[in-house]
Amino acid sequence: MYNWVKKYFNVLILVFGVQGLAATAAFAEEPGHYDLGRIATEEEIAGWDIDIRPDGLGLPEGSGSVMDGEGLYEAQCASCHGLFGEGEGRWPKLAGGQGTLTDNRPVKTVGSYWPYASTLFDYTRRAMPFTAPQSLTNEETYAITAYVLYLNDIVDDDFVLTKENFSEIEMPNKDGFFEDDRPDVNNKACMKNCKDPDSIKVTSTIQGVTPLDHLDEDAEVEQVSEEEAHAKAVYEQSCAVCHDHGVAGAPTTGETAEWEARLSKGHEAIVKNAIEGYTGSEGVMPPKGGNMSLSDEDVEAAVDYMLEMSK
Repeated sequence: MYNWVKKYFNVLILVFGVQGLAATAAFAEEPGHYDLGRIATEEEIAGWDIDIRPDGLGLPEGSGSVMDGEGLYEAQCASCHGLFGEGEGRWPKLAGGQGTLTDNRPVKTVGSYWPYASTLFDYTRRAMPFTAPQSLTNEETYAITAYVLYLNDIVDDDFVLTKENFSEIEMPNKDGFFEDDRPDVNNKACMKNCKDPDSIKVTSTIQGVTPLDHLDEDAEVEQVSEEEAHAKAVYEQSCAVCHDHGVAGAPTTGETAEWEARLSKGHEAIVKNAIEGYTGSEGVMPPKGGNMSLSDEDVEAAVDYMLEMSK
């Protein structure tokens, strides 16, 4: 697993330019390499090598009971996923839905759809809670996983999930997936009614972030500085999902009154909350919008973009 993760990690870095890293030693030894970045360190690779396979390979040491998971779930998860996994607002449902997969509107939950318990543990440890991903201990992750399994009637209320018994968990939809062995389709290139090459716009990344304006064919190309374009690109990729619509109490971009209330606390406080995250009476904000690859400067630039758009 280690060698695969190392290669995968460096390929990602090469493609996306995360913090200027890239290229494995193998790339550097090949003729015609791009001479980009540096080799990932052991610590950086370890930060990515946390995947859990369906057979339990990769699980950390630890254990957690349904009883312990109940309190943790209510404190860390219920505000979005509901006290019983029913989902709050438009947040995902975690429980229920058994027998609905053939309906016109199937309810896909941990109990009705997911074939492996490893997906639940892996995603919880990797990305939850939403406001502070990867902040749970191994024991807390085991306990919350056990409780969500209990909500779906997969384990009993006295169950204790451990590394040793993890592979014994059988999900209700474990036989609902199959390997697609259909042959690839031979796609013949069409050379008729081709788009005029002069009308094609070439879009490049700005400091590692891809702008999204090119997706709107009717959008006018705005002449802005590279710094302004970068701030807008960061906003669109990491902030717009909440701030365009006021999700989870986020001040809506363009709504002056909502931002004036925040500005009363000072610009520095807004930037600090955006970088470190915020949970309070006004809503929730994950650190760096949930994109921990952003630098503090990126986040501040996005905040300034929102403030400028909300004057």
